[in-house]
Amino acid sequence: LATIRKLLSRGDCTARDMFMLRKSVINYFNNETSLVIPLHRDVERVHIVNKRLFPVAAGNDVVSRNITMVLENLLKDYESSQLPTHGRGQPTIVRTNMLIRSMGPISELDMDYSMDCYFRQYWRDSRLSFLGPIKNLSLSIKMLERIWRPDTYFYNGKNSYVHTITVPNKLLRITQDGDILYSMRLTIKAKCPMELRNFPMDRQSCPLILGSYAYTTKHLVYQWQSGSPVDFVKGMALSQFDLISFPQRNLTFKRREGEFSVLQVNFNLQRHTGYFLIQVYVPCILIVVLSWVSFWIHREATSDRVGLGITTVLTLSTISLDSRIDLPKVRYATALDWFLLMSFFYCIATLLEFAGVHYFTKVGSGEIPVDEEEWEDAEGVAEEVFACTTTTDIVDTSRSPSLRSAQRRSSLICPIYNDPLNYGLSATSSPCQQQSGHHHHHQQVTFMTRQTQTERQIPKWRQLLYCLAGDDAYRRQRQREAALAAATSSIVKGTKGSADIGAIARHVNSVSHIDRAARVLFPASFGLLNLFYWVIYYTCQEEFDWRDPPIASS
Repeated sequence: LATIRKLLSRGDCTARDMFMLRKSVINYFNNETSLVIPLHRDVERVHIVNKRLFPVAAGNDVVSRNITMVLENLLKDYESSQLPTHGRGQPTIVRTNMLIRSMGPISELDMDYSMDCYFRQYWRDSRLSFLGPIKNLSLSIKMLERIWRPDTYFYNGKNSYVHTITVPNKLLRITQDGDILYSMRLTIKAKCPMELRNFPMDRQSCPLILGSYAYTTKHLVYQWQSGSPVDFVKGMALSQFDLISFPQRNLTFKRREGEFSVLQVNFNLQRHTGYFLIQVYVPCILIVVLSWVSFWIHREATSDRVGLGITTVLTLSTISLDSRIDLPKVRYATALDWFLLMSFFYCIATLLEFAGVHYFTKVGSGEIPVDEEEWEDAEGVAEEVFACTTTTDIVDTSRSPSLRSAQRRSSLICPIYNDPLNYGLSATSSPCQQQSGHHHHHQQVTFMTRQTQTERQIPKWRQLLYCLAGDDAYRRQRQREAALAAATSSIVKGTKGSADIGAIARHVNSVSHIDRAARVLFPASFGLLNLFYWVIYYTCQEEFDWRDPPIASS
């Protein structure tokens, strides 16, 4: 053994030295003594031992019985604080690869992602090279504290850890040439800066950046291992995203302490929109369509139409709040926000449309109460109409005063704002004259059509001013006119049995022209805006590209 160590200590081995080494090794094995020969870096380039010198069976048995002594010989003069290439004027090269077992969740609220992976690093430390019958040694993780290893860390990491159940999931393996494999199982939680303007039709690029914490490029250089440095377990899938690509690159990152070698891999992701279509888009579209039902509801059904509009607005508010729970409070509007705003606009526009319809509708469907003072003002007008009936044969004299009083009240409740002009009565003629005119034209049928307020002689802008100011005199004047028209209508209804006078057909409020237009304009415009919306957000997608610098300089 002394002869062997003496030969290895020399830097120039001659043919005679090789012969003596072979003889010594054979003699050593004949004595059934173990032998593993550490190699110093000065003689690493000299292959002085042929593997055929060692009997395989005997060698494995010998090494296995004396592994502790082998390790002690390797670490006898080892300095763990120095790099493997210390004093050589060249950096140590660390090659890296990853096998990703699972990925997710990806959080938009915290803008980060998690993944479980096997992280492997390879480098060569010639101080740990050895000769023996085995090709490599699998060592305990306790050896990690006694050898040099790279100080790798994740630049954009947030909360990463090594799995320790049931023991720390680490692997250390050394080959005869001093090549070291250091593998560990990690769960990495890293930052992922997201641009959510196109959410939920967005694409995200989540980087993973790793490098040395303390060694600059003069001492340590990282490289992706050739082949497939980043790979995934077969069958791995993400819940909300499709993995489009995962490009890698080596780059130099400049920090305050100097230039550092950095490895970067970007996980380019395309979001699934199926969840949002089912939970947000389709319900919003159906709610907007439901609000259009009010266009086919009678224009005098105020409570029905207003209640339907308010219900749709409140439902959209609930959906909007639920959709924002998992999103950060960003300063810009996302694609989902624009769609919800568009839906809100159409529901509120439906309410405003009914406000316009209601303004141009004859009021007096029984929803406006009339106080006692207004009864007294209107009864005088009604009595005048009934007095005129004594000179004609239209009114049935058998009617009782109580019946006529009830009729007057009914006429005031139902058609309060009916205009006498609407029933073919002249604005300048009295009710008596109108009844006489009907008596002289035998079998002349008069059809009464409903008019809106805009067809009166008062200009539209003045009507609007009266309504906004709440002019009481104008309101009472309209009530008196309505009472006059109602009384006349009641008189004519009493002559249904007469052969000389035809029945006057009384119609309710007709379908508003605004409603007719809204039935076409609202669905057509909403469909057109939806078409533009989906075309723009699905076709105008940004291409994946590298971001330089990948992280903020410290």
